[in-house]
Amino acid sequence: MAKMNITRSWREQKVILKRRFSFLSDGDFDFKDGQKEAMHDNLAVKLKKTRTELEVLFAELQTY
Repeated sequence: MAKMNITRSWREQKVILKRRFSFLSDGDFDFKDGQKEAMHDNLAVKLKKTRTELEVLFAELQTY
């Protein structure tokens, strides 16, 4: 995933995503050390977005 300026905590980002996509659960955001990329891949599949679209979505969360 491309580097971006993070202005929101991960917790805030999860809350925003869960509000926007009500079918997401806390479990969709779980990952172990070194497995964050796999979580992103799973989110992309669940949201039916490409990896690039997911990166754009995360970047948009920083502007809310």
